[in-house]
Formats: sequence, C-alpha cells, structure tokens
Amino acid sequence: MARFRRRPAAVAVAAIAVLVASLVGCGSGAQDEIDYAVDGTLTTYNTNTVVGAASAGPQAFGRVLSGFGYHGPDGQVVADHDFGSISVVGREPLVLDYQIADNAVYSDGKPITCDDMVLTWAAQSGRFPAFQSASRAGYIDIATIDCAPGQKRARVSFAVDRNFAEFTQLFTATSLMPSHVIADELGLGEGGVTNAIQAYDIPQIDRIAGLWNTLWDLKPGIDLKHFPSSGPYRIDAVREDGSVVLVTNEKWWGPAAETPRVTVWPHGIEVQDRINDATFDVVDIAAGSSGTLTTPDGYELVEFASAGIEQMIFAPQGPLAAVPARRAVAFCTPRDAIARNAEAPVSNSRLNPAAEDALTQAEGIPEAGQFLIGNPDAAREALDGEPLNVRIGYQTPNPRLAATVGSIAKTCAPAGITVQDAGGENVGPQALLDGQIDVLIASTGGATGAGSSGASAVDAYTLFAGNGDNLSRYANGQIDGIISALAVTVDPKEQVRLLAEGAPVLWADMPTLPLYRQQRTLLISSKTYAVSSNPTRWGAGWNMDRWVLRK
Repeated sequence: MARFRRRPAAVAVAAIAVLVASLVGCGSGAQDEIDYAVDGTLTTYNTNTVVGAASAGPQAFGRVLSGFGYHGPDGQVVADHDFGSISVVGREPLVLDYQIADNAVYSDGKPITCDDMVLTWAAQSGRFPAFQSASRAGYIDIATIDCAPGQKRARVSFAVDRNFAEFTQLFTATSLMPSHVIADELGLGEGGVTNAIQAYDIPQIDRIAGLWNTLWDLKPGIDLKHFPSSGPYRIDAVREDGSVVLVTNEKWWGPAAETPRVTVWPHGIEVQDRINDATFDVVDIAAGSSGTLTTPDGYELVEFASAGIEQMIFAPQGPLAAVPARRAVAFCTPRDAIARNAEAPVSNSRLNPAAEDALTQAEGIPEAGQFLIGNPDAAREALDGEPLNVRIGYQTPNPRLAATVGSIAKTCAPAGITVQDAGGENVGPQALLDGQIDVLIASTGGATGAGSSGASAVDAYTLFAGNGDNLSRYANGQIDGIISALAVTVDPKEQVRLLAEGAPVLWADMPTLPLYRQQRTLLISSKTYAVSSNPTRWGAGWNMDRWVLRK
C-alpha cells in the first residue's frame, strides 16, 4: 500500500507556491469551481464547539476563518503573516504581543480586532461554563488579555509557571469568531463583548455564550450577515444536501484565491460514484470509510497516517459507567485484528496521541498487552458472569467501522456481552453524551476525521476533567496534573516520565480504548494542482485557496 512520506514543510509550501505561480503565469485554462469531499458533517461555522471540532468544519473553513497561523502539510503551525504577527516580549512568565494586520477586515467590511481574541479566550478558557467549547488547552493557562476594544493589538500574559509550550496553536485559523456579530445581535454596541468579559458581567457573558454556541449553526437559508469571513473564501450558500458553497471573498486583503468557487461536500455522498463520473476533484476521507475505493484513470491516490487515534470512547452513563464493565468490553475487543484490518499497527496512545516517536513507547506498558487480543474469558470474569448489553455507535455510512463493530460483537458474545451496532448518519459526540449510545468509535475528540490538532500537548486534554471533548467525562486529579505538566514541558526525559506515570492509571480506569492511528485517503484529480495532504483535522483544505483545476 502506498504511504505518504513527509517532506519538510517549508519545501512543500514553497513548491506549491511555485507550481501555482507557473500555472497561472502560463495561462493554465483554470476552471471556475472545484468539488471537495470531506468525511464529516458540515453542521456549524464554529469549529470550536464540541460538535464543531468533531465535524468536517475545520476541513471546510481553514481558509474562510483565518488566524495568526494555519496547519501546514506536516500538521505544523505556519505563521500567517497576512493576518498578523506574534512577538515574544517576556519568558518568565510568557508574554506575547499580537498585532492584527491594519487592513484586516471581515467580508462585511467590519475590522478584525482584538475583541475577537478576547471572545476566543473567554469561550475556551474554562472560566465561563456557559460556553460549550471543545477544549481549554492553552487558553486555560492565559492569565490576562490586554485589549482596548476596537484595537488591533493585544498583549497575552500567561500565568506564572504556565508557559504553554504549543502557544502557536492558539488563535489560529478557525479559532477566531466574529465578535461583532454577537455584539450586534445583543445590541451591545462596538466593543460590548470585550467590555462584558473584562467586567466579568456573568449574566451578559451567559447571553454571549448562548449565541456563540448556536448562532453559527449551518442549515439551508442561513442569514449570511451572521457568517462574515476573514479569509480568502466566504460562504455563499448552504444547500439542502448539506454541501457548502464557498466563493472568493472580495474584502480579503491577501493574495486572492486561485479558484473562484469551491463546493464542500459532506460525508454520506456516494464517493465512488462521484469519482467514477469525475465530479469530485478532491476527496479527503478516513481510509475505508467509503469502502474499498478503486482509483480510476485521471486520479492520484495518496494514503497516509493521520495525527488522530481511532478509539472507543465510553459513555459516562449507562451500562459502561462502571470501570469493570468498560474493562470487560476492552478485554474482549480484538484490537490486533481491528488494526490489521485498518492496515495500521495497534496504538496505545492516550496522552501522546499526535506523535509518532519514541515517546509513544512510554504508554505501551505491560497492562496494555492484556487488551490486545480478544479475551472473552477475562471479560466474563470482569463482569462476574453477569450479562451486558452494549450499543456501539459511529457515523454512517462507514464500512470499516461497521466491520469493527461486527468483530467486537463476535469476540464478546462468548463473554455474555451482546453488542448492538448503533451506527447512524447523525451519531457523534452528542449522541454519546445524551445516552443514545454506550460507546462511540471515532478519532480524537469524537471526530469522524483526523480530529487532531497536530500537537499531543493539545490533544491530551480530551482526558482533562471539564474539557468539552472529554466525552467520557473522565475526572482523575493525577491525570489532570500530568496533562497540565505535559503542556508546559519540553524536556523529552520529563515527558517520558509523565507518560509512564499516567499510562497504568488510564489502563486501569479505561475511559477510552485506543485502537489504531486513523489512516487517511486523499484522492486528487490529475487536473487539480497544489493539493497537499495534512494529518490534522484541517486536512487538505489547509491551502484550499491555492488549488487550481485545469481544463
């Protein structure tokens, strides 16, 4: 099987720029529209909510909602100098100065200001529980944001001893939402959102949070004035079939998008049929999620490992609320066979999920070996011989995950565990939290796609108490301390020590069961140029504005 080989990011980005320039310079006969298929739903413009982070929104909107950085072809953060700049002005504690470009405006003509940064921090810091944010990683460590409402400069100061190592992951593409839209809806006036947050006006902040959670839901007939863009593309329409049409943003102050129109198609469309009739130009999905795809003439196939871990996430309520029940299901799950079917090695990573390095060995402790091969005897013993009914859900259609559930059902049946395939087209994090299913099979944070930020220090927060995407609602003070320490640690020896300390606790408590690193499939029309794979949740859409489709 072909495997993606990583190239130095700077080389890859430069090569894409040169290629596009040569195509445009030579009169390439470029087409006006590209069709892009992703492997999740497009339910919200706000990819920072629990549901939004697990959706295909990051793949779709990475070049619609820009920020101080974006995730490049290797998943690393690349500074976006069109948007602004970051300066380190203090080390102990960490102090950063952010400068938004003077000419940076939303597609509705309103300026992009530090008010948007304040809203982002408030929503994801954990200080205001009304916000249904996915993750607190990094934002929880910010002590203050000095922002004069309406200005383009902000000073971000981190708490003492909380120098977040991955600070470039903050305020990046898709994280900054237009605060002026909320201010207008609530009649708060210019700077009203920032004033309310700085004054800790809880009733007003709760109103702000209510809109932040739901105002940007995507459905046909949306009021486009609520969805201004800060990138090369803007939303033009949401169709009845769930696809989202993007068009060039005339107010964008950076290099114009190469292709005037991109239609993003959500999971569930018949991918093979659309490839066969050549109506999809770029397909960016989890390997096996659309069955075994054949690659017709005129397409290039790229297969590679993502930075996300496909895993079983156990519900915080119902039959698997108790540890023995979760361990029983884990005992009879044939992780070896499941990973083999995915053509990937078994993964044991929970706290170091985004990395493929020696540090991952620290989580592969002897306890992990008990949960490698399906063992119904051990499962029966964990349950004291009592029967157990378990509903395992995943987003459909997905032949690979359907086969996974089938193999679990087969090996768990002798243990008295009855497994029901509870897959559905709307199954995701909310279904698990609402008690509609007992297990969700998904990638990091419950995502259909890769789910990962590209940084383990961020992804580990999926097991931090109170984090929105901690879908199992796991709470362990020792693990919280380890995650907090990993967030500010750059010494590999200390990281190994922390990972080794946390692994036995997590294998004992079993909030999740890692299966394998999610494998990705990228199909590219041979007439489409400058498309590059990406192992994070932003996927191939990270440089959508550089794509060119030739006649």
